[in-house]
Amino acid sequence: MIGKTYSEINLGDSARFSKTVTEADVILFAGVTGDLNPAHIDEAYAQGTFFKTRIAHGMLSAGFISAVIGTRLPGPGTIYMHQSLNFLAPVAIGDTVTAVVEVVEKIEEKGRIRLKTTCVNQKGTTILDGEALVSPPRPPK
Repeated sequence: MIGKTYSEINLGDSARFSKTVTEADVILFAGVTGDLNPAHIDEAYAQGTFFKTRIAHGMLSAGFISAVIGTRLPGPGTIYMHQSLNFLAPVAIGDTVTAVVEVVEKIEEKGRIRLKTTCVNQKGTTILDGEALVSPPRPPK
């Protein structure tokens, strides 16, 4: 199965993915990436920070955007080419993050799609935003 091809995608199309961030997610992400910043993994340290508790890695939330692009819109077979990110609010363990992508431009000469990318928490607070450039899957021959 492949995702939507260029001709199947319309301006305004959107898709989303939601996940509640768990303790295990944060620890596993730290281990996989090597980002052992104590703001993420050491509660005693984190209590002395601006946030007063541990926060999830910003790139963990950004990864949820990749999940939408690779599985929903455009979907399987998509090539992720560029992503800009603005980190706007922290994600605490237990927060539910919803990543949303929306088609804002179709670039016909290259067959690429520009997406508005956003993640919000369960309170509706935008935790990050940005834009992605992707190459949707090609139609089967």
